[in-house]
Order: sequence, then C-alpha cells, then structure tokens
Amino acid sequence: MDRFNRDSHIVFFTGAGISAESGISTFRDPDGHWSKYDPMKLASPKGFRDDPELVLSWYASRRKTIIEAEPHAGHYTITQFQKLFPNSLVITQNVDGLHARAGNDPVWELHGNIHREKCNTCGQEGNSQAVEDGIHHCRCGGMLRPDVVWFGESLPFGLIEKSLATAGECDILFSIGTSTQIYPAAHLPFQALEHGAYTIEINIDKTPFSAHADLIVEDTAGNALPKLFEEFYAALS
Repeated sequence: MDRFNRDSHIVFFTGAGISAESGISTFRDPDGHWSKYDPMKLASPKGFRDDPELVLSWYASRRKTIIEAEPHAGHYTITQFQKLFPNSLVITQNVDGLHARAGNDPVWELHGNIHREKCNTCGQEGNSQAVEDGIHHCRCGGMLRPDVVWFGESLPFGLIEKSLATAGECDILFSIGTSTQIYPAAHLPFQALEHGAYTIEINIDKTPFSAHADLIVEDTAGNALPKLFEEFYAALS
C-alpha cells in the first residue's frame, strides 16, 4: 500500500456479480434473465421490431425487480473509497443504477441504464410525445426503447475508448464481480495491468483475469471491499 497516496488514480470496474448480492440475478444463473426466455427476442433490435410490447413489458418487470433491490455494503464502500481517493471512478457493465443510488460518483455505464429510454429511430434520449398501445413514441415518430446495449449492438465508441484510456492511466484497478469474458469491456483490467497498475480482483469465481491479478480475493464485494478499505485507510492515515 506504500506506493499509493490520496492522489492515486483508482478505477472500479464492475460486473453483474456486484449486483447479484442485491438480489439481481446474473445472465449466467440457472434462474437468471435468459433461463426462461430467448435473449434474441427480448434484447435485440430485431426482437424489438418484431414484438415491441413483449420487450417493453419484460423490461418493465426487470425494472420493478431492480427498483425493489437495494445497494449493499460493497456499493457504499466504493463511495468511501471515492472520498478517500478523489481521482477515482466507477466503470460498470451493469444497467441497474445501483452505483449511483449508493452515492458512487462519477459512474460510467458502458451498457446503458435500464431506467432511461431512447428513440429506436433517431437515438435521442427519451423525448416521449405520444403513447399508442402502451408504446411511447419520440417526437420524430420512432418508438422509445430501454437505453441499454442489446445483442448485436456496439458499445458507445467514445465511452469505451475513454474507459480503456482511463484504465491505462490508473494506479489501481479493482475488477469486481465481472467474468472478464464480455469484450471489449473485458480489456479494461488487462489494459491497466499492461500499463503498470496494481490490480485487485474480487470475485467468488475464477475468471480469465485471475491468473494475472496482483491480488485475488475470492469473496463477495460486500464482504471484501469494507476490509480492503480499512487497510487502505490505515495505510494512508
């Protein structure tokens, strides 16, 4: 810990595992989002064109589950870290908004946010002008859809490029609850490692990054992050 100070740059890179502790099932769980449904019908541009009412009703159900969930100790400890290290940010693959609800700031959402809408035609964020059969329409006439990245769609180019650059310049990167199997986001911890950052993986499962991380904590974020914060805080006091 001696190599770091309060001016060190910290990146918290998070995936579905950190949300699972709040009761939001991951895509890979046996009872997860896709276990009972065809993802191409519910999370793809074609699925939305074919049956927008089905897609929107399913996402409404997901939003209800997410709204009922609460951030946990891991989320709140990131807020503590961000107060200790002002040059820190969260880069997340999650769309649930739990980081922001826990006071994490800034948060970069690589895959969007399920609580927002955007136009399926012009891409503008939620300008609902009319409702027809339960479907909201943009002022351009297009249908509004969840502002999340679907299968077959690319991540926002500017955001992923900025995220990779930030990972390459940070001093410490936490990889938390992410499988590091979904690219291009999975490049982030490797990018940090390649440029000399100290990397910490927190995950209950082994991942492709496990063999490379400087520190591996096989535990949940809710258990691991408060303990790590105490160590960092003591070292900097």
